This record gives sequence, structure tokens and C-alpha cells, in this order.
Amino acid sequence: MAVRDASSLLVGLLVLFLTWGAWADVEVNMEDRVEVFRGETAQIACMFKSSEGIGAMIIQWFYMTRGGEKQRIYYQDITTKIVDRGTPFTDRISVNGTGATGDVVLTISNVQLEDELEFICLIRSVTGEAGEGRTKLKVFETPNLPSIESVQTGISVNEEGLAKIGTCEVKNGFPKPNITWYRNMTPLRTVQDVVKIMPSITTESSGLFSVRSELSMKVMKEDKDDQFYCEVTYFVPGGTRMTETNRINITVYYPSTAVSIWVESPKGKIKEGDSIELHCQGNGNTPSSIITIKHTKSGQTWDNDVLVLNNVTRLDSGVYECISMDTDTFDEISGDTSVFVNYLDPAVVMPQDTIEVDQGQKLQATCNALSSLQMDTAWFKDGQEVSRGHSLILQNATFDTAGMYMCVVTVPEIEEMETSGTLLVHVQGPPEIMEQDYTEMDLVFEKTVDLSCHARGFPAPSITWITSDGKVLKTASQEETEDGVQSVVSIKVTSDITALCNASNKYGSDAVTFNIKAKGSGVIIAVIIICILLLAILGSVLYFLYKKGKICGRSGKQDLTKEKSNKDNIVVEMKSDNTEEAVLLGVNGEKQPPSDQ
Repeated sequence: MAVRDASSLLVGLLVLFLTWGAWADVEVNMEDRVEVFRGETAQIACMFKSSEGIGAMIIQWFYMTRGGEKQRIYYQDITTKIVDRGTPFTDRISVNGTGATGDVVLTISNVQLEDELEFICLIRSVTGEAGEGRTKLKVFETPNLPSIESVQTGISVNEEGLAKIGTCEVKNGFPKPNITWYRNMTPLRTVQDVVKIMPSITTESSGLFSVRSELSMKVMKEDKDDQFYCEVTYFVPGGTRMTETNRINITVYYPSTAVSIWVESPKGKIKEGDSIELHCQGNGNTPSSIITIKHTKSGQTWDNDVLVLNNVTRLDSGVYECISMDTDTFDEISGDTSVFVNYLDPAVVMPQDTIEVDQGQKLQATCNALSSLQMDTAWFKDGQEVSRGHSLILQNATFDTAGMYMCVVTVPEIEEMETSGTLLVHVQGPPEIMEQDYTEMDLVFEKTVDLSCHARGFPAPSITWITSDGKVLKTASQEETEDGVQSVVSIKVTSDITALCNASNKYGSDAVTFNIKAKGSGVIIAVIIICILLLAILGSVLYFLYKKGKICGRSGKQDLTKEKSNKDNIVVEMKSDNTEEAVLLGVNGEKQPPSDQ
């Protein structure tokens, strides 16, 4: 029995030795790894050769389970190709090639995350020689775009410990993506009591990985303008890729070390009537500070960082102080600025209001105004500049000198800053009637004409109208002008008229004569007289003919044989008050009987 067992053991060792030697003669080559995106198709190549040739090889494919067991999924020999049933790959694999060329390819469709396994290609010859190769299948999934979220509240530099800055998250990647925090393009690493980065990994039900990272820091004033973002690195077949989040800022609270106050508007010099806007601001950033603006001259205060003063006056000039108090520590800091409100007082004209000057005398007046800036002064009359400077001097006054003068005071440095005053000048002297456009005129009979007389002088002249025969005319209108009086009369032309305008005051008088000729009045009278004379002559002729018997049947009947032209038989029929007889007169004055009519 013992001999038989020993013989069996010897045979077994001999078979094992011969088999090991045979395997060494079959060479199998495969890639270390094949990489593919989830859902795509993977192809795993197996190339082999043997010292005895490659015909009639037995080809088998296996995978290593996660428990470390070898599981066959495919078998092939010279006559048979079998896909093993009941494996995760039964419906998703195929093998191309017969082995006659020394290579076969395992194709896996619709690759899933759980397919990330090691696959084995086992080649055995009919004589028992064998060899195998192994390839790891790597599966990849591109993660979603990363997101970043900053803290919604401000962070004080006085806060104890580390303050949370924000969180970054990237979801659904495979293998696990990596998150790196950056500040101003500089990567951050965990530093004790300065920077802390806490990552966390979640495996989703799909098997994909989601990664979350939280950044905390000890915040300083210098961090107020920093930009934070995350860089996500993930793997793809053949390499890695990178994407970044958008940038975030944090609100940093820190106490002020200085305070500034300034005039925001208007820009440039300020004048009375303007609106002033003062701004006050510290160089810190803290919600616990209180800003107060104070007018040191009046002691008035305003609890605000912006002060608006409307319609300012020179009394608003002075120093304005901005005070910032930290309510946590009750420390105060302040700053100030000076405000000056420029002014221009109303113009004062001397003499005031009105001045009276005699003809030929000198007129002198002054115009002054109190101002904080340099001024320009000009005098105007009837819209025309007549003098520059605060003094107005006019020699040898005439009636043309009289009128309203305006002095205008302006400040060249500030637009629209000006004031003005007026002076009414009266020139005393005898009246002077303004030259008339017409004093001689021919007018149609019965026409009404308005005569105007403008007399200059002061005191205002008295104007009367009379005709050449001493008749006083009633004025239609009369009004005082700036330099005298204007009077108007209305005259109806019934004959030739001479009208006199007389102007007088205590200094003298002046007059002007208007001569009006009535056109057509003599012609009408002459026509009337001629008509009367013609009627008288006609009556006399008729009476003479009647006495001579030339009319009314006194000269017998007209010869009927005498031929008369129809043109000579133009007659006039007349009736007498004493008889019913009709008398017909021929053109020769002869009586014609009624039968000849």
C-alpha cells in the first residue's frame, strides 16, 4: 500500500514537473490596463505564441472577483465557443479571433463601474502547454461642474480661532476627484492655527464619488480684497483634466485707524444758495461703528455719514468734524475739513433810486457790493454797456442822458454769481419837443387824423393843443414817458387847419406847428356854383322862348312836308302847371304839334 502511494506521488510530481515545463513554452502578452468611460465599450487584447506553434489552442477568459476568486466567463477550442452563463458578463461580451493568428480580443459592451476588475487570458495547447496574461480594466466618469459657496456674513479680524471661508463641492465622478483651494492663484495647504482644509467623500448609490471641501482661516485685514476659488482635478482615460470654480470674496470687518471727511458736491468753489453734500468715511470696515458729523462753529451735529445742506449761506462756513466711535471698545477717532461759502451781497447804488441833474452838468454815481471774491462791475442803459467799473461819470448831461441805468456786479470765478442795482436819471431843463416825422400834410376832406407830440424835459412838461384861431383842442391821450410826456389829439379835417403843440415847465417852453390842408373842398364848392349858374341860364332860355312864341303853340303848326331826320327828332316832354297841353321841342327849338310825336 505504501509502495503504491509512493508510486502515485512520484507520478504526480513527474506530471507536475512536465506541466510546469510545458507552460514555460507558451508566452502570453497583454496590456497592464485598459481605460474606458462608463457606458462605452472596452476591448482587451490577448497575444500569444508557443514553441510548438499556435494551432489548436484552447482559449479561456477569466476575471478576478472582489473576493479574490477566479471566475471563468468564456471558453474556446478548435470546435467550440462558449460564453459561460450566470456571470455579470454573459450578455455583454464577445471574443474575436480563433487563435490561429496568435491574438484574440475580448470585447465588453456598456462598461459599468463594477466592471473595474482584473481580466485573465489563459492559453493552453492540446499537449497541455499553458500560459496566461492579465489586464486591469479601469472605468472613468467625468464629474459634474464644481460649485463654490462663500459665507454670507462678515468675518471680524478680532474673531478668535479660525473662521469658515467657504465650501467647494464636486459630484458624481469616478475615480474620486481631488479639490485644491486657491487664494489669489496660490494653492492653500493646511497650516496649524492658520489654514484648515476639511475634505469629505460621499459614495453615491450609483457608485460615483462626490467630494466636498471646507476652508477655514484666521482672517486678517489684508484678506478683504482676496479672491478664493477651487481647482478640481479628475481622471479620464489616458490622463487627468482640471476645472475651476468662479471666484468669491469675503467681507472682513476691521476697525478704522483714520477717518476722512470731504465735500462730495459741488466740485470747486461754493456759493450762497448751493446745496452741499458732505461724506464721512473711516478706513476700517465694521458694523459696530457710529459716524457723527459736527459743525464746530455752531456745535450742531448729525448722526450720519452723509450730510446734505440745502441753500447754504456764509453762516454755514467753518470746520466740519467727522467722529467715528467703535461701539465694542468705545474708542473714538476723528477727521475734519474746512468749508467756505462764498457770498455776494446785493448791489448798493449811490445816489439811491433816482437822481436829478441839470442840463450841461456832470452826472456821477457809484455801485458797490460786498463779496468774498474779486468782482467785475459794468453799467448798462437800454441793454447797451455804457461804462465799466463801480463809478458812473457822464459829462455835460442832456436829455439823451436821462433814463434808467443798471449796474451789474459779477464774480468771474463762479458762474451765475451776480447782483444788480438801478438808478433813474432825470435831466432838468426846458422842454424839448422831439423832431416830428411830418408837420405838413394834405388830407382828404372829412378824414380824421391823430397828431402826436413828444416833449422831453424834467419836470414833466405840460402840453396843450390850440388851433391858429385860438381854439383849444381836447387831447385824445396823454402819458408820461421815461424822459417826458407824449400827447395825442384827434382832428377831423373839414377845412384847412393849423394846430399848435405847446410844451412848458418851470424852465421854459417849446412848440411845434402842424399844417393840414383839406384836399377836395374848393373843387366841390366850384362845382355847386357852376351847377346853380347852369340851372339859372336854362330857366332864362326857356322863359325867353316862351315869350317869343317858340313854345306852347305860339308859332303855328309845323310844316308836315318838311322832312326831318329821326336823329333830329330828339325831344323833351315838359308839362306846365297851367295846361294839360304837352309841348314837344325839337332839337332846333321849334314847337311840334302832338300829332308829330
